[in-house]
Amino acid sequence: MDETASHKELKELGLKLDYDFTSPEFLVEALRHASYVNEAGTAEIRDNERLEFLGDAVLSLAVSDILMDAFPEAKEGQLSKWRASLVNERVLFGLARDLDLGSYLLLGKGEELSGGRKKPSILADALESLLGAVYLDGGFGAAKETIKKLLVQSIRDLEEIGQVEDFKSLLQELTQETYKSRPEYFLIGDSGPAHDKKFKVSLQIQGKIVAEGEGKSKKEAEQRAAKEAFSCLISDRAGL
Repeated sequence: MDETASHKELKELGLKLDYDFTSPEFLVEALRHASYVNEAGTAEIRDNERLEFLGDAVLSLAVSDILMDAFPEAKEGQLSKWRASLVNERVLFGLARDLDLGSYLLLGKGEELSGGRKKPSILADALESLLGAVYLDGGFGAAKETIKKLLVQSIRDLEEIGQVEDFKSLLQELTQETYKSRPEYFLIGDSGPAHDKKFKVSLQIQGKIVAEGEGKSKKEAEQRAAKEAFSCLISDRAGL
C-alpha cells in the first residue's frame, strides 16, 4: 500500500477489524513504519511509533478489564499470568498475520526488500499502533470491543483452562488414594510453526496410558489430559 491508499483498501482493513474509522487519517498513521517516514524526508507526516506507545497501554488496560469481567473469582496473580499470555509479541504477531496487516503497511524500500511485511516485531508493533488509532478515533469502549473480538478464541481457551487448572492435583490425590501411585506425563510430540506450536502428551497410571491431551504449551496439554483421566476414573473406578 502507498500513501495514497484507496478508500477501498482502508475500508477493507476496517471491515477485518469490524471497526469503521470516523477519521481515516488515524488509520493511515498507524500503518506508517518509521522507515517509510525516514525515506520520505518530510516533517509533514508522522510514523506509527506514538500510536504504538498508546496502543500498548490501551491493550494492557483493555485485556485487564476483559479478564476481570471473564474471571470474577480469579486472583491478581492468575490474572497477571493470563494477561502476559495474551499481551506479547507472539500473540500480536499471530493476530496481525490473520488480518494480513503486512500487506497494508507503508514501508521504506530497504525494509520492504528485507521482508519487513512478514517480520513478527514489525507486525506486532503495527497491531498495537492500529489499536491506538481505534482508541483515538472511537474511545476506550471501541478499542476494548475491537480487542475483545480479536482475542475471542484466546479468551475462550483461557476459560476452558481456568475450569480445569486444578485437575492435575485432583487426579494425583485420587490416584495416590486409590492406586498408591502418581500419574506420569510423557511428551508425545509437537507440531506447528515456532510461533504457534501445539504439544501432545500422554498420561499414564501404573504404566498404562489412560488419556492424552493437546495444548499450546506442555502444561496446558497435561491439564487437558488430567481432566479426561479424572473424569474417566470418577465415572468408572474399574477402568484401569
